Amino acid sequence: MKERKRINSVLFTWSSLIVLQDSMDPALLLTLLLPVAVVSSSLDLPPQVLFKVGERRELTCNMSSCPEKVKFVWTPLEDKPIFATIDSRDKASVMVFDSVRTNHENTILCKATCGKQTKQARTTIKVYSFPSNPVISGYDSLKMGEENTLRCEVSSVYPSEFLTVEWQYGDQVLKNYEEHSKTDSFPFKFTPSNEDDGKALTCRASLVMDGIPADEMTKETSVHTTVLTAPHNVKVSGATAVLLGSSLTLTCESEGKPKPAFTWMVLKPDGRSVEMGKHRQLFVQDVSLEDAGTYQCDVSNDLGSQNVSVSVVVQAPPMDTFIVASPQSTVKEGDSVSISCNSSIVPVTQLVLSRRVNGVKTELKSSEGAETSVTFNSVKLTDSGMFVCEAFNDYGSQETILNLTVEAYLLEVALQPEGEVVLEKGSGLILSCQASGCPQPKFSWKSLSDMPILRQVKTDGFQSQLVFDQVELEDEGTYLCEVTCGSVNKSKETEVKVFSFPKSPVVKMSGSSLVGEMMKLTCTALDVFPANLFQILWMDGEREMHSETGSFSSGKINLTSVYSYRLKPEDQDKRITCKVFLEMRGVPTTQAVKTASATLSVHYPPRATRITVSPQMELKEGESVTISCLSNSFPVGHTVLSRVTDGIQTKLMTSHGLETVLTIFGVELDDSGVYVCETSNMYGSHNDSVEITVKAPPRNTTVEIFPSTDVQEGQNITICCRSVSFPPATVVLSKLDGEKNVYSLDGVFLLINLTPNDTGLYQINVTNDLGYETELFNISVMAQ
Repeated sequence: MKERKRINSVLFTWSSLIVLQDSMDPALLLTLLLPVAVVSSSLDLPPQVLFKVGERRELTCNMSSCPEKVKFVWTPLEDKPIFATIDSRDKASVMVFDSVRTNHENTILCKATCGKQTKQARTTIKVYSFPSNPVISGYDSLKMGEENTLRCEVSSVYPSEFLTVEWQYGDQVLKNYEEHSKTDSFPFKFTPSNEDDGKALTCRASLVMDGIPADEMTKETSVHTTVLTAPHNVKVSGATAVLLGSSLTLTCESEGKPKPAFTWMVLKPDGRSVEMGKHRQLFVQDVSLEDAGTYQCDVSNDLGSQNVSVSVVVQAPPMDTFIVASPQSTVKEGDSVSISCNSSIVPVTQLVLSRRVNGVKTELKSSEGAETSVTFNSVKLTDSGMFVCEAFNDYGSQETILNLTVEAYLLEVALQPEGEVVLEKGSGLILSCQASGCPQPKFSWKSLSDMPILRQVKTDGFQSQLVFDQVELEDEGTYLCEVTCGSVNKSKETEVKVFSFPKSPVVKMSGSSLVGEMMKLTCTALDVFPANLFQILWMDGEREMHSETGSFSSGKINLTSVYSYRLKPEDQDKRITCKVFLEMRGVPTTQAVKTASATLSVHYPPRATRITVSPQMELKEGESVTISCLSNSFPVGHTVLSRVTDGIQTKLMTSHGLETVLTIFGVELDDSGVYVCETSNMYGSHNDSVEITVKAPPRNTTVEIFPSTDVQEGQNITICCRSVSFPPATVVLSKLDGEKNVYSLDGVFLLINLTPNDTGLYQINVTNDLGYETELFNISVMAQ
C-alpha cells in the first residue's frame, strides 16, 4: 500500500493532469506510467578531449535536466586507474586533473542515475606535450671539407609518433623525419664549404595532432653555422734583400678559423733552427751577416698547420777574405805548394791573387768566382815572399796577405819500436825506420853484435822495415837503422829481447793420500827462457808456502819444483796452486804469470759415527720410529745397521753414503734391542749403538686350570696365567665374593685342600704401567 502511494506521488509530480486513487487497479497504473517514461533527462559529456601536459584541466559530466540530485559513477574502460580527483555536485560530476600527465590518457565511462533512470556516456582523453623549442648542437664547430654530424634535440614530446622534424638551410629543406620514432634526437650529416660559414640553419619540429592550437603545433630554432678551417693561403710580404746594419720587416698573413697562431723560425746555415717570435710581423733591427738565412712562418690552429719560407739575403762588402798555402806556408825547397784565395761569406764579383815584392804587386791570377788559386810544383828559395788576395763586389773590397817561407831540408829519423822491445819466441816483429825532411833518403841496417842480418828488409820511399816473421832466441841483440840525405847522416837503434813461456805449468801429485802422511807435489814449466829470470811459488790460497828462484840456468830448459806436504783432515778439497813468474821488464802481466792448481783428496778411516733415534728410544707398541746413522769417512764407507737381541745380531739395512736412515712404522715388542751402526772403508771402521725399548700393555692373556675347574673337596688346583706385555705385568688372583687377593710374579697359583666354601667366580687381573687385562672363570668344589 505504501509502495503504491510512493508511485502515486511520483506520477503526480510529473503530470498534474492525472489524478490517482489508492484503490486504482495496478494494471491501470502501468498503463498510465508508460507515457510518462518517454520524457527522460539528457547526459552531457564531450566524446573526446585533448589536454596539454602540465596544465590543470577539468572534465564535467552533466545531467542538468534531472529534477533531483544525480548519482554519478566514473569507470575507466582501459586497463588502468583514473589518476584524477572527482568533485560530484547535484547535477554534475567534475573530474579534476591538477597537473596533466601522459598516464591520464584513458577512455572513461560516466554513468548518471536520476531516480530510476540511468544514463551513460563515454569520453576519450588524449594528452599531448610539446613544451620547448628544438635545441641544435654541433653547428658551432664544423670542420670544412669533412662530414660533420649536427643534432636537433626535441625533448619531452608526446605522443612522439605525431612528431615530424625537418632541417632547413635557408629556404631549402635538407632532410625530413616523418617516420614515427621514439627518439628525441634527429641527426643531420653536413659537409660544409668555406661559403657555408655564418649561414642560417633551422630545425623545425611539428606535432601534427587534431586539437592542438596552431601556435603550439610547430616550433623551430635557427642558428648560424661556424665553419672551422685549417690555416691556408699563407703568404709572407716584405723585402728579403737588406743592407748590412739596416732593419728587416717580414709580415705573415693567413686565413683560417679559429684564428691561427703565428711562429717565426729562422734556419741558420749551420742547420740550427731558432725561434724568432710569435707575432704576424717579424722585425729585426741592425741586421748582421748572421741574420741571413731561410725564414719560415709557421701558422697553426686546432685543425692543422701550414708554413711558408723566404730566403733573406744580407748585402755587404767582401768580408772574411782569406789566403792560405797548402800544405803550409813554410815549405822545403823542391816541395809543391798551392796558394788559395777565398771570399765566400759575402757574394763577390772578382778575386785577384798577386805577389808583392818591394812594394810592387804582380798579378798572378784573377777570377770572377769566390775562389782562385795558383800552384808551385817545385818551390825555390827565391819563391819566398808576400802574396796578396783582393776581393771586390758592388759594395766594396777587402785585402788579405800571406807570407810564404821556403827552407832547406832538415833530416829527421824515427825508429819504431824504439829503445827496447820484449817479444815472446815465435811472435812477429817489424822494425820500421822512417825518414822525414828529405825527398830521397837512403837506408841501411846493422847489428851491433857484428853478426850478419839474415832477416828480410823492405824499403819504400821514406820508410824501411826489418821484418822478423818469427822471432827466435838467436835474434836477441841491438839493431841500428842509418839514414843518409846528401851530407847528412842520422841513425836510431832498438834492443830486441826474447823470452819463452809457452804453456801454463803442470802440477802432479804422488805418494800417500792418507791423513798424517806426506804427499809429494811436482810443478813443471816447459820450454822457458831465460830460465834464470823465473820464480816458482807454492800457494795455499793467498798464503805463500814455498818458493824457488835464482837457481835456474840462463838457457832454455824445463823448470821443475817439488814440494812435500803432510796431509791433515782439514785439507780435504784444498786447492794448492803453483804460480810461475817471469821477472822480465816489458813482459805483459798476462804472459809473465801462469798458474796451475791441484785439489787435495785426503783419505781417512770412518770417524764421528753417530746413531740417533727419533722421536725417542722408549716407544709404545704401534708407534713409528726413525733411526739415522751418520758417519764421516773418505772414501765414503759402507754402512751396516743391525739389531742385537739376546746376543743375536740381525742385519737390517746397508748403504754406501754419509747417512743411513731406517724408519719402522708400527713398532712391536720384537723391535726392542740394541741397534748398532757400523761404517767401514779400506782404512778401518767405526760404530755407535743405541738401545730401543718397546712397551705394550698386557694382551693375549690365557688362563689354564689343572686338573679342572670342577674338583672334589680336599683336592688341589693349579692356575697358570700367561700374557704378552712389557714391562712384565703383575698377576693378581681374586675371588669376586671375597676380599683376599693373591699376587704372583710368574702367573702360577696353587690352591690347596679346597672346600665347598672355595666354590665361586674368580678373576685374574694382569697389569703393567700401560694397562691391564682380566679373565674370569668359575671353580666348583663338590663336598664328599
